[in-house]
Amino acid sequence: MTHSTEHRTTGEKTAHIGLVPWADADFDLLLNNNAPEMTAHLGGPETLDQLMDRHRRYLALSTLDGHGRMFRITAGPDAPAAGSIGYWATPWQGERIWETGWGVLPGYQGRGIAAAAARLVAAHAAADRARLRHLHAFPAVDHRASNGVCRSAGFTLRGPCDFEYPKGRAIRCHDWHLDLRTLSRASSRSETP
Repeated sequence: MTHSTEHRTTGEKTAHIGLVPWADADFDLLLNNNAPEMTAHLGGPETLDQLMDRHRRYLALSTLDGHGRMFRITAGPDAPAAGSIGYWATPWQGERIWETGWGVLPGYQGRGIAAAAARLVAAHAAADRARLRHLHAFPAVDHRASNGVCRSAGFTLRGPCDFEYPKGRAIRCHDWHLDLRTLSRASSRSETP
């Protein structure tokens, strides 16, 4: 899989937002994203064993055809790690959907990086061989930043719902949804000369 990018202009600066497939060296990113302020809406920090298990799942995800992918988000010309994002297959209301989630490190928040990464991951999900129609995000209803990312990335709010995350813990979320077939058609129209 190739490195995908989106260019974001904020003021006079242009940021090169990229997605790089998850690699073994990305474990440190999980450690950095495991801070209390980064996990407050997700049930709190995980143990080292839980993080190692998550890392193994992220690595395996890209080897299971039609099950999704995880990425490191890069920002800037030197492509430092800004966070992580991915999509994976999950059952939802009688349908098999893609679910997405992300974490952007504090030093990179508030710059549109998460929304740019969400648009890039939506393009990956739309092109995935599994051909699932919908991509959903389930941020907690009180997580203003993640709900804002969904809005900025072009998702449609379907409304509040109860969602289990982590396993055994129900949280009140917003169900944001993106129709990938519409996204695919729009993309193919923009590529037509």
